[in-house]
Amino acid sequence: MAGGIGSGKLTDKAVKAFVAKAESGKKLADGGGLHLFVTPAGGTTWRIKYRLDGKEKIYSIGPYPLITLAAARVELIDVKGLLLEGKDPVSNRRVNRAAHAATTDNTFQVVAEEWLTMKKKEWSLGHHTKSARAFERDIYPALGRLPIASITPAMVATAIQNIHKRDVLETATRVLQHLNGVFRYSQAKGLCRDNPAAPAREVLPRKKDSGRMPALLDYVALGDVLRRAQMARLSHSVHLAHRLCAFTASRIGNVVNAEWAEFQLEGEQPVWTIPREKMKVTNRDIDHRVPLCPEITEELRRWQAMIGKKGYVFPSPAGGKHIGRESIEKVYRVTLNLSGKHSPHGWRSAFSTLARDHGFERDVVELALDHAHDNEVARAYDRGERFVQRVELYKWWGNQLANAQRGAEILPLNKNEKAAA
Repeated sequence: MAGGIGSGKLTDKAVKAFVAKAESGKKLADGGGLHLFVTPAGGTTWRIKYRLDGKEKIYSIGPYPLITLAAARVELIDVKGLLLEGKDPVSNRRVNRAAHAATTDNTFQVVAEEWLTMKKKEWSLGHHTKSARAFERDIYPALGRLPIASITPAMVATAIQNIHKRDVLETATRVLQHLNGVFRYSQAKGLCRDNPAAPAREVLPRKKDSGRMPALLDYVALGDVLRRAQMARLSHSVHLAHRLCAFTASRIGNVVNAEWAEFQLEGEQPVWTIPREKMKVTNRDIDHRVPLCPEITEELRRWQAMIGKKGYVFPSPAGGKHIGRESIEKVYRVTLNLSGKHSPHGWRSAFSTLARDHGFERDVVELALDHAHDNEVARAYDRGERFVQRVELYKWWGNQLANAQRGAEILPLNKNEKAAA
């Protein structure tokens, strides 16, 4: 390649004068192969002419004035350096661009969304939505734009620790499980060699094997929970979501994800119909109907009058779709100081235990909770035939909780025995 690197022979003034009266096909040389070329369309672009293996080639830098004379000279230095190493500048740039494109296509967010799409076929809609939202909230801001092969265990550990700082160990653990799945998927596709999520488990405390969810099983204690929650400084959304957990004994995931379209609050018997795809048990052919007792129905009506009849029942004040389960769980652990004693899920245990003690049939209670049935007789009932009995069950439960909250006398243990005189 003729010419030295030097500072060239052109000046900015000379370049501007050339461009002002440039003709198609004309060149303005600076030295070392660097020149300004007028394209057939009338534009001007910097190019470098060089030889490699006896063949003349052209390396295009970019258009003037977007690329200045000084910037073009810097590019010339880089090109000469590659030639000294025996590399073709044009081929080298193609390789770099391909690598960059591959990196862009293989960011953590791109790969994670592929994995989530795959899992959509296996998971319920509610579980998939909740998992995708957790990634959007807790992972993508920190890791989403990074090439998945560049993510280190320390990066994953920091993201998980930030979740755990909100005092939501269950959420942090679940997100970490999903991260392991994403990285294993990435390994299988050859996008990364190691799984940086594997060591991150060490930053989380080991979850105690408590066997069962904590639950209070006597009316005095349950009434106290309802009274203290009533006096606590809670947002309307969080307080009513807690009440819906209590009075319907529904799973917290279904409560926070509830939509007004699922509720029929008028008529002789108000009902909350939860689409089957939102339920934990998804292999049934009917939606899950929850009869609403008068107490919670009236609260829902007042709430609906305040916020309207469209969208989620418990919209997030932070701008998300709806409040998270963590906001309710934290009320129980922190605000009400019930850690290890009672949880939102504990209402299901209380409902099941106390209803059975009161004399309600096991199958009716199990259907009300939408538990997976362990016998064919119970499965045969799962077509709504026992809905009348479930209505009776929920009216009884609503009355019991309302009385317990007021500190009033509750109904006797067995509905078939008379109260002691």
